Amino acid sequence: MSEQAPRVIALDGPAAAGKSTVGRRLAARLGHLYLDTGAIYRAVTLAALTRGAPVEDAAALTTLARGLDLVVEPAPDPDDPTGYVVRIDGRDVTRRLRGGDVDANVSAVSRHASVRDVLLEMQRAVAAHQGVVMVGRDIGTVVLPDADLKLYLDASAQERARRRFREGLARGVAQRWQDVFAATCARDERDSGRDVAPLRPAADAVIVGTDGCDLAAVVAHLVALVARWPDALTQTGGQAPCVGRPISTGSTAAAGAK
Repeated sequence: MSEQAPRVIALDGPAAAGKSTVGRRLAARLGHLYLDTGAIYRAVTLAALTRGAPVEDAAALTTLARGLDLVVEPAPDPDDPTGYVVRIDGRDVTRRLRGGDVDANVSAVSRHASVRDVLLEMQRAVAAHQGVVMVGRDIGTVVLPDADLKLYLDASAQERARRRFREGLARGVAQRWQDVFAATCARDERDSGRDVAPLRPAADAVIVGTDGCDLAAVVAHLVALVARWPDALTQTGGQAPCVGRPISTGSTAAAGAK
């Protein structure tokens, strides 16, 4: 790993692309803070559902977000698969953030510009004071447009639905493959079609396709990209798909660079 590692890394991508797990492991390798901004929006969504605030009412949600006693802190167990603890009014709600009701409503909450504005400055303040791997869907385009390194983790809808289906089976969740796939496609359409901060890679993001790669290979691939920084690819962006093995840190090959 280069001594001149990027201090602020933006990691974006669609739902179920593996951003959270990969981002947490990358942050641990770098000694950076890991922050999943999706957890913040999920927390606001959970609070809205719990308190009866309509998810389509921007004014009510904005007021709720401004007054919410919300804390995100590192998980006390370094092996915790989430990597953080989310508290609302002092209560740990981390596990509830992945409930089906939150899944179904978080896009509606996050599309409100006024809600995003409330949370935006908090996210930027975190990056201003420490090394961070910040994970979300608009980090490189909106939250941290000046991030040192922008990564966009991608995979086909089929691959992402397959991963989510397997995760559900492992947790004992009764589900049908066609429902999981349909939900994945619907989420993609909502996220990419919303008026505020639509899902898309930043112009200077390194786009990492992960179909066919396991977790270890993806993490190794991103670590190698970090080690290359600041070369042409990692500064100006381009395609750098994971091919099941880490890319060479010493190579100046284009690897899909612009």
